Amino acid sequence: MSTHEHPHHHGPTHTAPSDSQTRPARPGGKDHAAHSAHGGHDSHDSHGSHGGHVAMFRDRFWVSLILAVPVVYFSPMFAELLGYRLVEFPGSAWIAPVLGSIIYFWAGWPFLSGAVGEVTRRQPGMMLLIAMAITVAYVASMATSLNVGGLMLDFWWELALLVVIMLLGHWLEMRALGAASSALDALAELLPEEAEKVVDGEIRTVPIAELAPGDVVLVRSGSRVPADGVIVEGEALFDESMITGESRPVERAVDGAVVAGTVATDSSVRVRVEKTGEDTALAGIHKMVAEAQSSSSRAQALADRAAGWLFWFALAVAVLTAVVWLSVGSPDDAITRTVTVLIIACPHALGLAIPLVISNSTELAAANGLLIRNRLALEKMREVDVVLFDKTGTLTQGTHAVTDAAAAAGVDKQEMLRLAAAAEMDSEHPVARAIVAAAGPGVPHADNFRAAAGRGVRATVDGAEVTVGGPTMLAELGPTLEPGLDDATRAWIERGAGVIYVVRDGRVIGAVAVEDEIRSESRDAVTALHERGVRVAMITGDARQVADAVAAQLGIDEVFAEVLPEDKDKAVIELQGRGLTVAMVGDGVNDAPALARADVGIAIGAGTDVAMESADVILAGNDPRGVVSMILLSERSYRKMVQNLVWAAGYNIVAVPLAAGVLAPIGFVLPPAVGAILMSLSTIIVAVNAMTLRSLNLDPAEVAPETGEVPESDHARISLR
Repeated sequence: MSTHEHPHHHGPTHTAPSDSQTRPARPGGKDHAAHSAHGGHDSHDSHGSHGGHVAMFRDRFWVSLILAVPVVYFSPMFAELLGYRLVEFPGSAWIAPVLGSIIYFWAGWPFLSGAVGEVTRRQPGMMLLIAMAITVAYVASMATSLNVGGLMLDFWWELALLVVIMLLGHWLEMRALGAASSALDALAELLPEEAEKVVDGEIRTVPIAELAPGDVVLVRSGSRVPADGVIVEGEALFDESMITGESRPVERAVDGAVVAGTVATDSSVRVRVEKTGEDTALAGIHKMVAEAQSSSSRAQALADRAAGWLFWFALAVAVLTAVVWLSVGSPDDAITRTVTVLIIACPHALGLAIPLVISNSTELAAANGLLIRNRLALEKMREVDVVLFDKTGTLTQGTHAVTDAAAAAGVDKQEMLRLAAAAEMDSEHPVARAIVAAAGPGVPHADNFRAAAGRGVRATVDGAEVTVGGPTMLAELGPTLEPGLDDATRAWIERGAGVIYVVRDGRVIGAVAVEDEIRSESRDAVTALHERGVRVAMITGDARQVADAVAAQLGIDEVFAEVLPEDKDKAVIELQGRGLTVAMVGDGVNDAPALARADVGIAIGAGTDVAMESADVILAGNDPRGVVSMILLSERSYRKMVQNLVWAAGYNIVAVPLAAGVLAPIGFVLPPAVGAILMSLSTIIVAVNAMTLRSLNLDPAEVAPETGEVPESDHARISLR
């Protein structure tokens, strides 16, 4: 609170935009539409279709797994490898071809259709690599089953296992991404479908689309405002948390502006409509979020890039293999070696390298209160140069707290607090609650409670008249401040605290400073980020002196103060313009464009649905140290991804030339079956490596240990008790 009035019933509060009204937007991070690497199975282009994609991969996985069991068992190559005797009966030789065909055409269809998309876009990736391998395996195996060309390349079992494992990988990956509704949908849901329009003194219910500027609407207690406007009759407290992220209600009276989507909490008002539809503040935020999301980069995931490189590598080796073996007069070897190269080129491990890490990391994160909505945030968070925190509701509690108190000469400070608390006891105002909490137990009984909106409260306590309020109340009563009190309150005012005065029988006996309470974990978070070489910035709509005071207590590097909602977007752009990778942490609707534009958007769990839907990561709790946990998880999971990819791709770089027969001149040729078995075993290594991620400790208290230092305002609050 940045002025010196007791807000809402003790005087006007600071009217600068609140913190959560102010958050910038994100170009690089919001890859909601990027699952392009999966060949057109874009799980993010439509949030509504995400669940359908997850179910599709899940169902095809289980069906193909069931079909794969007899295919593998009745495969002569697999039986020869394991040394068991096939049970033969009429038609048994066609079990693998028939079921293998079902697996190829039905279970493998997502990869086949995805490959077409990658070819169309001229961006070969995982889908094309998988499709190439299963198609070559299918054609070679069917030719073998039909005795075409004398081929002996029975790869039905390899085809079945390859499809099963790739379906499992995609299912795990998409399930890990999570189903999430659109941020834009969440914004739209803030508006009511109908409004109560006042026509010639009568109330008519009409669709909000029929409202026009100049119309008067009735907003009942508990109802949402249907359009931006001005109150023409009545007064009420409005819950603007869905717009500003601020937890406290705001008092609006005649001529006060109200915003569409906010809620009148305690009484009814009549509002003259000034802006509707696309002209409302809510629609403006909607537009900013949409623009920020559409400006997002569509970087491919690591596995997809590796798959693209591997595709060209395999294709080049296959062509070279065919040419070399044909040139030495061995067409049978040319076909066998080329087919083997193309099948081995699609390792099971590569298909699981990233999904297994994503699955384990997201489950680990969720268990520690970190909900990851965008997989690319895992990769990006480790590169963050600066974390931009919203102040109110993120670094601070977003609620009032008494942070200092002073008493006049000869007056006991605790007694002064108890008298103030007694007068405030019957008030439900947040500042009153803060004063009562600061006084502690032993508050005396008060009689004749009276409240004056915008000024303060009065009550009779122990036979004396006690008045509690801000500067407006003090000016009306006329008493002067004694020197000691004057010096104390001046210091509070300079740092932007709200000042509440306590008057007993016409004498000012004390005053208290009321400020937004800093979260106890905030300093630990800032310190831990600094230890990792990450800069910390803060953005707020509060006055400069308020912002600077908080920044000084927390050791923040840079402050954006008195920032309008639209300028929060610009603040992120400014930081990115310096070449910095930015993570934005916020909680309000006005944070949504900033969360969308930042390289990584992180929403505080107590924030609004819209803020959370615009973020890459959601902190289920309110602990800002979760940002440090996210960085640690990002670093460790990225390391696991790279290790898995190095193994998967590295194995191929060695195995593919061997399968091509590069060592044939010295008598060594990798048998197709052995190559396939070794390729399958590489999956175990990748899986075990991914599972070790579960041992990572993400407890915020461990990741960002306590500094042992308590912010100055916390010291003050503790001393009051």
